[in-house]
Amino acid sequence: MRTIDVKAVTDNIKDMCIEANHFLSQDMKEVLKTATAEEKAPLGKQILEQLQENMKIAGEDMIPICQDTGMAVVFMEIGQEVHFDGGSLEDAINEGVRRGYVDGYLRKSVVKDPIYRDNTKDNTPAIIHYSIVPGDKVKITVAPKGFGSENMSRVFMLKPADGLEGVKKAILTAVEDAGPNACPPMVVGVGIGGTFEKCALMAKQALTRPVNEHSSIPYVKELEEEMLQKINGSGIGPGGLGGSTTALAVNINTYATHIAGLPVAVNICCHVNRHAVRTL
Repeated sequence: MRTIDVKAVTDNIKDMCIEANHFLSQDMKEVLKTATAEEKAPLGKQILEQLQENMKIAGEDMIPICQDTGMAVVFMEIGQEVHFDGGSLEDAINEGVRRGYVDGYLRKSVVKDPIYRDNTKDNTPAIIHYSIVPGDKVKITVAPKGFGSENMSRVFMLKPADGLEGVKKAILTAVEDAGPNACPPMVVGVGIGGTFEKCALMAKQALTRPVNEHSSIPYVKELEEEMLQKINGSGIGPGGLGGSTTALAVNINTYATHIAGLPVAVNICCHVNRHAVRTL
């Protein structure tokens, strides 16, 4: 059994909130650079160049890469041989988010109640997902999610008879309906299978997978490639102003499901696709 003080969780999450809001992950830097070089539409290329300039200024001057610094989504993959000491793990996670957003001067975007909407003034509570895995390590993923793109996400409860073609139609429908509102070029996370809530969680997790890594399942890899090609053929383009770079990646996760269902979730993220990953 390995003991971890929850203070280490707080300290790391604080730093990760600041890091994710100021710096693109390496995979996102590379795919954006490639897209800029390959974009043929003059206006689309100009927009991609401006986005890269924005990233450069944000990193040099410690200004957030987007004014919507998001609602903090935290994935905790906890080794079953880990024991946490020093207090509540959930409180420690939220304290890390609070310190990250307050000390990092990040915009506070969370309201306490969905109807009465009083701002919590520290961007807590976070959305926290736990999973127990083998081992004695803790993998933390912090993904601040802006709501311009989050609002464009969809869940489709398809019939099994809709099959793969129905899945393709659902993905393209979600992206085309989102259009410029998701701040393209976007990353498209897709969850197929499970239940209503499971497919949505898979779609969210898919956004944190490196954009240069495909699914290990052959047909899913082919589907990712086909959907990226079709989405980029839609003509929406950077900023929704035309071009061949509507999406930078399509990441798809799948899971077992019921004989009577085919749930599909599409969780879209804007071009920054913020996330930071650390292992304790």
